[in-house]
Amino acid sequence: MSFLEPARLFFVLLPLGALVWYAVTMRLRKRSTVRFTDIALLDSVAPDRPGWRRHLSAVALVLALLAFVLALARPVMAVVVPREEARLILVLDVSLSMDATDVEPTRLDAAREAALSFLELAPEDLEIGVVAFAGVALPVVAPTTDRDAVASAVSNLTLAEGTAIGEGIYAGLDLVAMDAADEKTPTALVVLSDGETTVGRSEVDAAVEAAALGIPVSTINFGTDGGVIVFQGETVPVPANEGALRQVADTTGGSFSAAASAAEFEAILGAVGSELGYETEEREVWEWFLAGGLVALTLAGAASLLWFQRLP
Repeated sequence: MSFLEPARLFFVLLPLGALVWYAVTMRLRKRSTVRFTDIALLDSVAPDRPGWRRHLSAVALVLALLAFVLALARPVMAVVVPREEARLILVLDVSLSMDATDVEPTRLDAAREAALSFLELAPEDLEIGVVAFAGVALPVVAPTTDRDAVASAVSNLTLAEGTAIGEGIYAGLDLVAMDAADEKTPTALVVLSDGETTVGRSEVDAAVEAAALGIPVSTINFGTDGGVIVFQGETVPVPANEGALRQVADTTGGSFSAAASAAEFEAILGAVGSELGYETEEREVWEWFLAGGLVALTLAGAASLLWFQRLP
């Protein structure tokens, strides 16, 4: 926390001085009482004394004054608020290798489930687009806040031969370029793939292009080294290529993640979406201290009236 008018904090000496004065006064009064009062007689005449409670109203009053001084200094804090506009492009791998069951129920089903769950949690103003790629890459949904359209597109994805990660990234960049939104709108791509390119342009070249445009590409690695699929009656190994996806993320300033369940994919997507859909800004919070001071002042008055039948 910081203050827009820090010089006004000088006034904090007033309530602190009052506290010191109160402590000194109580000490002197105690000495005087002990010196001149018959304690036994006092107990018999006024046995019900407030004791330590007599200090509560004074402490509450000092706290109220401190809160008012802090409010006067105009405190500011960093708060997280939704962005007015942001775009996220989901680039989904629908190659045959995504049918491997090393991520249950399959790599593609896990990605689909995570994406659908993410749609329910994403900030309302976050525009989401979808690109699907196998041997070729196709834009499926332009960036939109229509969650039903995105959910329908994700639910209807089907598998095809080939894996063109680079083409998928290029298609995502093209989708951003076609969007009529302000070029300054924060934008990110998230590639969900097992990372083994077999056709098309290099994912490294696509990453360089994205970096030049200032668009981070985060990547989520699906699967393990032990993944296999059954193709034309034969068992075919489809190990995930973590290195390729990590290089894309490093080149563009995105994040790389490896996960092994739909729940983990959902959490990763949620983290990327929150980073994109929200921003941190400085806001004045003097109202908090003003409210706290009023509460403390009210408590001070109530305690004094309850125990002493007078205001402090």
